[in-house]
Amino acid sequence: MTLLTWIIAFSLFGGILSVLAASVFLLIPQAGRTRLLPHMVSFAIGALLGAAFLGLLPHALESPYVTDAHDVTFTVLIGILTFFILEKLVIWRHCHHLECEVHGSDDHQHHDHNHGQDHSHKSAGTLVLVGDAVHNFVDGVLIAAAFLTDIHLGIVTAMAVAAHEIPQEVGDFAILLQSGFSRSKALLFNVLSSLTTVLGALLAYYSLSSAESYLPYVLAIAASSFIYVAVADLIPGLHKQTAVSESIKQIVLIITGVTVVFLTHSLLH
Repeated sequence: MTLLTWIIAFSLFGGILSVLAASVFLLIPQAGRTRLLPHMVSFAIGALLGAAFLGLLPHALESPYVTDAHDVTFTVLIGILTFFILEKLVIWRHCHHLECEVHGSDDHQHHDHNHGQDHSHKSAGTLVLVGDAVHNFVDGVLIAAAFLTDIHLGIVTAMAVAAHEIPQEVGDFAILLQSGFSRSKALLFNVLSSLTTVLGALLAYYSLSSAESYLPYVLAIAASSFIYVAVADLIPGLHKQTAVSESIKQIVLIITGVTVVFLTHSLLH
């Protein structure tokens, strides 16, 4: 396969597959989803951190275009702060109301219901779709940048994107359904939103392939994105499960996520 074919294939894998997997997941009764979703989130945390620290950052630092490692680490720092600001502005929507889906508490559900009423159901659903489209577009850029650096890194990056997209898409579906969308319309609009991953990947392929010196810094931004999502959006929700048995499961699943990325990266090489 050509490099462009790899990029398009895994951009679709990271986007549409996660939407379809989430839609199947929603067929599970609410009680089952409430039990399973925290485990999926724990695995996603490990996959994201593994991809950032074992894949993206080493490749960025080893690039011949990087003369000072501080440039890469500074880019990671700027990326994390930027994602924080964007999320504050409700543009970067990685973890929409994930707590409600994980914990299913009456308080969260009541709050979300009132929140939806205050801002109109449809506009809340539209906001989620717009946020997703932007998020997926950026994911496509990151996947393409990884493939332009190394095909194996691209595969690992696409896997990490898919791992954290599935629990996020479950939350998105829940919000869309609550906003008055039918199941078929929620699926259709989520699939359309996921196609922006391919648009981002194509844009990156044609722009970054002629500007290879920027690739290490795009990889650093990708790493900061993965680190931010794992640490700021996903981990806080796990701390709300205080039982020792749950904590052990979380640790095991996070380590499993890291291990899968490590083994995949090692086997591909």
